[in-house]
Amino acid sequence: MTNSRSRTDDLYYDQLPHHQNLLDGTEWASLETPTGAGEALPTYLARLLDSNPDVRATATRDALRVVTHQNTVYEATVPVALYIAAILNHPATATGEFDQDGERAPQYPTRAALLHWLSDTAYDADDECVASGERVCGDTFLDDHPEMRAFRDMRPAIYSAVRPLLGHDNEDVRDAALVAAIPLAEHAALARYRGELAEHARRLLTTSTDRYLRDRALEALKAWGHDTDTVENTDDVAAREFRARQAAERESWAGGWSEEPPF
Repeated sequence: MTNSRSRTDDLYYDQLPHHQNLLDGTEWASLETPTGAGEALPTYLARLLDSNPDVRATATRDALRVVTHQNTVYEATVPVALYIAAILNHPATATGEFDQDGERAPQYPTRAALLHWLSDTAYDADDECVASGERVCGDTFLDDHPEMRAFRDMRPAIYSAVRPLLGHDNEDVRDAALVAAIPLAEHAALARYRGELAEHARRLLTTSTDRYLRDRALEALKAWGHDTDTVENTDDVAAREFRARQAAERESWAGGWSEEPPF
């Protein structure tokens, strides 16, 4: 289907720097990561475009591991996210991590793995996370977490690279793009795309049995005010009811002890 980009529709694409400019113009060694600084990141990120699928697969693991820990957005997270967005539509990310060899089938395209990471990161900086942080830290939560604010500010630019992949021929890429787009579209500037995303969510619900993907699609539809009765199946209802029971149990435990706890 489509791998092309509409420059007239994606008004924010020009905010996304060229991947080589990001690689060369970022002071990676000065950026905080979970384990120190990001001096190794330029090497790993450059290898994401290597023609060798084994090199690319290793680089994907290495690069994303450097900036992934405990659902936290670090200083290095934002330039890594921008770089990944900038290469999503690069031809090198379209092929599988391994070439087909005899009976061994190729794994899903590199870009699907990159989209999964973008999705996880976007959820780590979504409105729910901010609201949770503000309940604990007050209204200055984002002021005290400039890395999260920076990622949230760049959501339109990242979305502009994700959007062309919503209609991709490869189902893994298509579904990964949708799940990445959903939290990005919380940005007020992207509100006009939510109707389009709702249609993609309904499409996913007619084709996918994956529990995580279905939950994300259903959550988005409900958040955007859509009726989900016609797209929920019995497994969806059972999963929803199970989560509700878990939430009720957590709330009852949080309500206090009937006796003084022995600690």
